[in-house]
Amino acid sequence: MTEFDDRMKKLFDEVDDFIEDLYGDKYCLNPVRPHRGETSNPEADGLFNIGANFTPGFGSDLGRGYLIDMSMSTLDKVDENTRHEILETVAKKVNELLPVHFPERCLTVHRDKNQYKIQGDFNLGVV
Repeated sequence: MTEFDDRMKKLFDEVDDFIEDLYGDKYCLNPVRPHRGETSNPEADGLFNIGANFTPGFGSDLGRGYLIDMSMSTLDKVDENTRHEILETVAKKVNELLPVHFPERCLTVHRDKNQYKIQGDFNLGVV
């Protein structure tokens, strides 16, 4: 599980870097947030914090998986169309990187209502 989490973290750090390059200068950074690259963890600096949280999928047509989570550290108003465009770009990049970071697994991104979810082989092996 630790190895899986570490690989997922690397994938999302790469996605964070990609999205920062595309959109990081479009909005003013929240004044209490460190600038991109000022910390050792991309989750803690820059405009974006991108990751995934496991959900058992109760109430979902698609079931369990990892919901892609994106938050923006800005006080600027971000309209819903732009937020959706950025999240869609994030989802596409995650889908592109999954086979790179998890070549032995069949993992893909699917839209689940108004969110995106990573689904597929989460088997951690036999103990």
